[in-house]
Amino acid sequence: MLLLLILVFISLHQVASDSVQESFFQCFSSHSSQNHSNQTSKVVVTSNTSDYSFVLQSSIRNRRFLNTSIPKPEFIVTLIHTSHIQSAIICSRKHGFQIRVRSGGHDYEGLSYVADVPFVMIDLFNLRSINIDIQNRFAWVESGAILGELYYKIAEKSNLHGFPAGTCSTVGVGGHMSGGGFGTLLRKYGLAADNIIDAKMVDVNGKVLTRESMGEDLFWAIRGGGGASFGIVVSWKVRLVAVPETVIVFSSVPYTMELGGTKLLQKWQNVADKLHEDIFLHAVLDVSDSSSSASNYSTSVQVQFLCLSLLGVEKLASLMQHSFPELGLRPQNCTEMTWIQSVLYFAGFSTKESLDVLLDRSTQFKGFFKAKSDYVVEPIPEAGLEGLYKMLIEEQTSMMILTPYGGKMSEISESEIAFPHRKGNLYKIQYLVTWDDEDETDKYIGWMRRLYGYMTPSVSKNPRAAYFNYRDLDLGKINNNSGNTSYEQAKVWGFKYFKRNFNRLVHVKMAIDPSNVFRNEQSIPVFPSQLRK
Repeated sequence: MLLLLILVFISLHQVASDSVQESFFQCFSSHSSQNHSNQTSKVVVTSNTSDYSFVLQSSIRNRRFLNTSIPKPEFIVTLIHTSHIQSAIICSRKHGFQIRVRSGGHDYEGLSYVADVPFVMIDLFNLRSINIDIQNRFAWVESGAILGELYYKIAEKSNLHGFPAGTCSTVGVGGHMSGGGFGTLLRKYGLAADNIIDAKMVDVNGKVLTRESMGEDLFWAIRGGGGASFGIVVSWKVRLVAVPETVIVFSSVPYTMELGGTKLLQKWQNVADKLHEDIFLHAVLDVSDSSSSASNYSTSVQVQFLCLSLLGVEKLASLMQHSFPELGLRPQNCTEMTWIQSVLYFAGFSTKESLDVLLDRSTQFKGFFKAKSDYVVEPIPEAGLEGLYKMLIEEQTSMMILTPYGGKMSEISESEIAFPHRKGNLYKIQYLVTWDDEDETDKYIGWMRRLYGYMTPSVSKNPRAAYFNYRDLDLGKINNNSGNTSYEQAKVWGFKYFKRNFNRLVHVKMAIDPSNVFRNEQSIPVFPSQLRK
């Protein structure tokens, strides 16, 4: 009898599921434009579709979210036209599904493809056209493109133009630009978001907006405030920037602490943000492979300095000899290359490789990892660094990337766009730890939280700032089942990411999406009772 009841329940559940699927398909077809209404079976992927797992997993970079127990989308919309976005929004709302939007899948907490409520994932993979206008120095790039594709298209047209975005070639344009986006040109030209001059997005009602029709408040918000809180950004118009015919790249040898790494790192903290704006010099801390010295931080923790310069080699060497002679940068240690070759270099490819590697969406690391971020406003003293080294050697797969600020980043106001982290920051830290065994996930995440706790006295305060594109749910999250939370709860993480800009972002959210359709665990929330007064 029990078995019969179970079989009946399964049968009824399948019938209900099939009914919802049929209803969603009908809704999607009816709301697509006439020219695209017959594409529903190709565009909407369900768990019954043979390629469902392939499509879902294709852009997942963090294996923490490949576990079979992780909730999966009811439907994946692999749209190929703007009208499909409109249909997906309308039909998801009609059927009570939450909406998640994925461009490249690099979001650190998987929020573009994971939710704890029934949801539809809109995958922008197929929307990746790029149109370059060298004469007028701008490009229109769709959100589903990856950075490598954008760089490749620019290089096809010119070796004297570039774009100031990230070094990881497989990062999706949509999330990267809407959250800020930085790379080796940030001290000269600022962020990717600082160089956005127009955008096309679809709002909660399916209306297509441009900068002129969306208004300056919304245009301000989607540059650094995360576009997924306000709608679906289809494409971006970006300003191309000038780069010299040849740039200079320099990489130091890795210095252990025993061989002077600490002194070099202390000097770097004092000079990196003050160097000429055409010089980008970042530092990477990690643990050497030498297991025999794993218990001794002085011989196992190492620091390496990597530089991109838009100046000529002689001028670079002269300036560095004046500001940072301890590093020993000499002309013979430098390599001249084109800007697009430097893109290959900082992405981890050989500069001799074909540029076609930038078009490969599958090349980037896929593993288990946890990351966090911090901003440093005063140099960390030697005692603080020594404690940090002792923490790092506990996990030999850990690393820290220190990105210098100053230059253009100090010239732009905190309120110019939604991204607020500007003047006063010496550098930004990305903490990262990776592992191979899923069973050790709790161990490594626990270690990362302890490292973050240790660093508290050494980093920014009131608020302790964080970079939105390095999403971290440890900072707090919204109750996703209801979408409701208090202002006091939300500002804990909101002020870390956006500082005083958080309040303005909430106002924009209430104006563009008052019913809070576009939401996730760290989206901009709606608080009508607190903030409409």
